[in-house]
Amino acid sequence: MCGIAGTYRWPDGKAVTDRITDVLAHRGPDGAGRYSHAAGDGEVHLGHRRLAVVDLSPTGAQPMASDGLVLTYNGELYNAPELRAELAAAGVRFRGTSDTEVLLEAWRRWGTGCLPRLRGMFAFGIFDERTGELVLARDQLGVKPLFLLRRGEGLVFASELKALSAATGGLDVDPAALVASLLYHWVPDSRCAFREAEKLPPGSWLRIGPGGRVGRGTFWRLREVAAEGRERARSGELPDLAAVVEESTRRHLLSDVPVATFLSGGLDSSYLTALAARERPGISAYTIGFRAEDARFEAMPDDLGYARRVAERYGVDLHEIEIAPDVQDLLPRMTYHLDEPIGDPAAINTYLICSAAREAGVKVMLSGMGADELFAGYRKHLANLLALRYQRVPRPLRRGLSAAVDRLPVASARRGYRSVRFAKRFLSFADLPEETAFRRSYTLYDRAELLALVDPDLAGTVDDVLAEHTDVYGDNDLDDFVNRMCLGDARMFLPGLNLAYTDRSSMAASTEVRVPYVDVEVVRAAFAVPGDRKIVGRQGKAVLKEAAATVLPREIVYRPKGLFSAPLRAWMSRDLAPLVREVVHDGVLVGSGLLRRDALARMVAEDAAGHRDYSKHLWHVLTLEHWYRAATSGSVRHGASNA
Repeated sequence: MCGIAGTYRWPDGKAVTDRITDVLAHRGPDGAGRYSHAAGDGEVHLGHRRLAVVDLSPTGAQPMASDGLVLTYNGELYNAPELRAELAAAGVRFRGTSDTEVLLEAWRRWGTGCLPRLRGMFAFGIFDERTGELVLARDQLGVKPLFLLRRGEGLVFASELKALSAATGGLDVDPAALVASLLYHWVPDSRCAFREAEKLPPGSWLRIGPGGRVGRGTFWRLREVAAEGRERARSGELPDLAAVVEESTRRHLLSDVPVATFLSGGLDSSYLTALAARERPGISAYTIGFRAEDARFEAMPDDLGYARRVAERYGVDLHEIEIAPDVQDLLPRMTYHLDEPIGDPAAINTYLICSAAREAGVKVMLSGMGADELFAGYRKHLANLLALRYQRVPRPLRRGLSAAVDRLPVASARRGYRSVRFAKRFLSFADLPEETAFRRSYTLYDRAELLALVDPDLAGTVDDVLAEHTDVYGDNDLDDFVNRMCLGDARMFLPGLNLAYTDRSSMAASTEVRVPYVDVEVVRAAFAVPGDRKIVGRQGKAVLKEAAATVLPREIVYRPKGLFSAPLRAWMSRDLAPLVREVVHDGVLVGSGLLRRDALARMVAEDAAGHRDYSKHLWHVLTLEHWYRAATSGSVRHGASNA
């Protein structure tokens, strides 16, 4: 796991590459490397920061050059042993034991044809000295990031967006990305927070040559994988999910340094930890707890108690971290590392856990990320199914129920009422058509609310952002509602939010996080499971729970769903209340006209009165305010008139 950077036919390319490689130092504190070569009438420069995990010797250093090919690579290949054996049988002689060398030789033998054969997480740039061409590629599911920017015949790329900003001396904010971030509380993978910059899409590659010619290709399409899974399900060919998850977990333990796990006490992390403990007895795990008063106010489940039970049962060395952070101090730090405005406080959890693990000498951790998206484990999946039944209730009864719930408070001075928050959330989308309801079940605003919040000149942008969700959600021919939701999540929610904050938060602590559920074979198996096996009755992730029950006790498997989040309402009502008031009255977002003060003030007032739960909305506004201040460095240009 590393940080990669490079320039191709870029003005002052060597100095720029040195600068952006230095920006990525936290991603690879174990070593740094540079490479330069002619590319037509220009030059290519590649940079690398190394986090040594496999082959700790100098033979694993990068950029790696061999017989005219040069590679700068970030990631891990979990099928490297098989590829190595196949290449060795064909006559390839390896100098070391790194997966970097396996990837370089696989490219030499198969070119872009090697990409669908790779099983792992990766983003890389590979340069061919003979043709003068540079190719960039990103893994199938978008686990690893790759940002790029093109100008004229030149290109610059890096593992993090902040590095591109450093390369160019600053970039203009894209207002469409900010509108999207307000809707979702993160920036979709199809958009980028800065104009000109872009994210290489998952499962794709880009080639640029000396004449500035750019070619693109896609080697893996999630839509097609889901369609293949549907056909397998129709034939009755259900996968042995327990075997697939176990095999993926075993592969993800491949390392020359210690590996630990996240252990929240929920199903996904408990299952992976139990499987990992079979392979590596005494493995370490890290879990979090919150201040008692915060957890009580938020009505949070006792995740820590479940984590302790799993650790005791499987002989896991459990490390407990209480999160009672100085949130105001963490906000600017997290904003810097997250690159884009991401309003999920789970990023803080990930950062603090990885920091504690790194201090204990751990470089690699396994996470249960992805299981909820692929196996319909979120409350929104069940809620959208229940909404279909709710729509059959006579309209007058629905109207009366909605009015009654609307009058209920979501919190008192001492505690929050989680069931009321859920009920209000459900009724906000239960009457809507499928795609709109699904979007509304996990985003922060409906169209009218978003239009009321932002600069009036951005009304067209709001409609564009909503239309993009409609297009992505509808881009399939699945006849299974649950799997349509899972596919939408795997294409948008997973890479845009969860994988993004996991990568950036963990790498900020110089730690590699691996995600065994976000594995091509697990994904294939997931979409071969029909929706009525994923949600059974009111039980989400039913098929995964069946698999986990072969390893875990039932009280862990069938416990109430836990949360990998934070006590936002407690923070907002105490630690962060003054900061929220400052942002509403004197913030740059309001001052620039991007956000409307009256809409924000109304949210603050309704939240404080306990009538609505706007804690997520206001947390995201705080993160967006910090991000925007840093991104504009005092400028208030945002692509729309100042209102």
